[in-house]
Amino acid sequence: MTDSSSEKRPQTINVPRFAAAKGQRKLSMVTAYDYLWAGIYDEAGVDSILVGDSLGMVVQGHKTTLPVTLEQMIYHGEMVARAVKRALVIVDLPFMTYQVSPAQGVENAGRILKETGAAAVKLEGGVHQAATIRALAEADIPVMAHVGMRPQSVNKFGAMSKVQRDEELLLADAKAAEAAGAFGIVLELIPRSIAGKITAEISIPTIGIGAGPECDGQVLVSCDMLGLSGFQPRFLKKYADLRSTVITATRDYVREVSDGTFPDAAHSHE
Repeated sequence: MTDSSSEKRPQTINVPRFAAAKGQRKLSMVTAYDYLWAGIYDEAGVDSILVGDSLGMVVQGHKTTLPVTLEQMIYHGEMVARAVKRALVIVDLPFMTYQVSPAQGVENAGRILKETGAAAVKLEGGVHQAATIRALAEADIPVMAHVGMRPQSVNKFGAMSKVQRDEELLLADAKAAEAAGAFGIVLELIPRSIAGKITAEISIPTIGIGAGPECDGQVLVSCDMLGLSGFQPRFLKKYADLRSTVITATRDYVREVSDGTFPDAAHSHE
């Protein structure tokens, strides 16, 4: 006798299923940094959860992602992977953990997969990281590339919000990443016309953030999407205003503790 409920249960998203979604359906991705929130997003049905080095700004309060260490990515990645039952978990390789050499990238990416339970890693770059992407792919470490505005290159670009408009360079980066073996590419802060052209000319999924609707999927930083931060770039749609909700709830708690109405009889043991 078969369990009919198993037929209704959503399939686990692994790397081949993620890649095969191109041209079939749009892919959703959000960031997460801990067990609690990762489990919530997974239950909500997102296709992929990115443990982003954006945690340097979101969790740690830094101005850029550059201070984040490999050990910190492993720490957060392990919590996220432990919570997730369905979504594809991808962990960022942080700054200076793959730029030195392909061998460095393979060693550190291997640590991430081995110590977190995640399914894949992401690194920033295209043409200049093709050798590392190829080395990762040859080591059977699934790797996603990231082209356009690259946060780890903030000092080169001069700002975190600089739209990248060099079509020839962007297309070359995307094609180099694809040829080297990346299973997907994040396109960040790229005009939608260029993102659309890249999406049409490569065979792997493009995941946009500030790159328009022509991409094969979208990613947002979760705290921005939920209205927990004050960040409001043009590309961001806030799906909730949890900051106001949390502030109101906490103020109610503070007031009730202060005036002695909490805890009451219903919330006390006899």
